[in-house]
Amino acid sequence: MIVVIDYGMGNVGSILNMLKKVGAPAAKVSADPKDIEQADKLILPGVGAFDTGMQRLRETGLIGLLNEKVLKAKTPTLGVCLGMQLLTRVSEEGELPGLGWIDAETIRFRFDPRQSGLKIPHMGWNTVNIQREGTLFKEMYPAARFYFVHSFHVVSLEPADVLTTTEYGYDFVSAVQHGHIMGAQFHPEKSHKFGIKLYKNFVEYA
Repeated sequence: MIVVIDYGMGNVGSILNMLKKVGAPAAKVSADPKDIEQADKLILPGVGAFDTGMQRLRETGLIGLLNEKVLKAKTPTLGVCLGMQLLTRVSEEGELPGLGWIDAETIRFRFDPRQSGLKIPHMGWNTVNIQREGTLFKEMYPAARFYFVHSFHVVSLEPADVLTTTEYGYDFVSAVQHGHIMGAQFHPEKSHKFGIKLYKNFVEYA
């Protein structure tokens, strides 16, 4: 069973619909500890601010259980958008520590929009440059494009964890994988055939 963690911070309905579309045998949105204990895979969604996300997770009382599932039981886990940022140790957006499941930090885009002509947040479709396929990009369509909405991005301190980069002002990390822990800065559930393929790869990951 795949559990999309419900902590009030993500497009959980859209993700669930996508999982059903790609043939996930069982998937549900839940914050019930029993469901999370039984999960074969986890998805951590997220839209909004880093500290708000971490505070909401704390309020669910699930962080201890999630650490057990992800770090000890090694349950395959995918963080999406803010969910990917919450996997890191710390963010410039707030003061609370992140989950620290990957060796990375989250920073704000570092360019002057007045000089570059680019707006922050980075919003809309953009291509990803695949550094290694990992799980999520196995047999991905050429020129893969995904939908982004974010003002902060992840800086991986382990180059081997980087799956894709994307150019916006400069190259930033747009997807990561550290063993069974994965993250996508973009929204696969809004990314048509590319997102369908990515979720299908995650569902089929063993």
